[in-house]
Amino acid sequence: MGHEIISKYFNLSAEQEKQFRALDELYHDWNAKINVVSRKDIDNLYEHHILHSLAIAKMIEEQGIAIEGKKILDLGTGGGLPGIPLAIMYPDSKFHLIDSIGKKVKVANAIGDEIGLKNCRYSHLRAQEDKQTYDIIVSRAVMELSELLKIIKGKAKTLICLKGGNVDDEIAKCSAKISTSVVPITKYFDEEWFNEKYVVKVDI
Repeated sequence: MGHEIISKYFNLSAEQEKQFRALDELYHDWNAKINVVSRKDIDNLYEHHILHSLAIAKMIEEQGIAIEGKKILDLGTGGGLPGIPLAIMYPDSKFHLIDSIGKKVKVANAIGDEIGLKNCRYSHLRAQEDKQTYDIIVSRAVMELSELLKIIKGKAKTLICLKGGNVDDEIAKCSAKISTSVVPITKYFDEEWFNEKYVVKVDI
């Protein structure tokens, strides 16, 4: 399944469609040099990586979260996921994509530049080294929720992350003071691959 899977769930402008289409060749090319997506999984790029990232956009849409003009941090972006798909979707928001592995940041930066993203910047940083504050932090399976919350304390009021497996156990380890909302991704997308995968929003 190619980039058409994105149009199945989102109304895209011609520019967005062009940007999503371009990701296939770019990720294949870069992945051959620097492994940012599992080599066995690169042919499932759109379903397993791009659309998966956009489950965050579905939650934003569904919950009416204000996103226009907001500052968003993608913590542990790897090769630009979920940050690049979200930046395509929200051209009026400002994204900062960070990762502790420099060569992965290089890939994200190159891909963002190639598709003409004007609303992204990229830094080779660990979360603890980033002293800025944000409106929203997004993340894709970086670490356990309780660890993630410790790292981002004071950085933002809202975290939206992608999780798999037993999310209840992860939430149980967190402070009772946080408010969480957990949505199975199968609510948004039909594909079987999304079974037991979730979008988790935490109001800190």
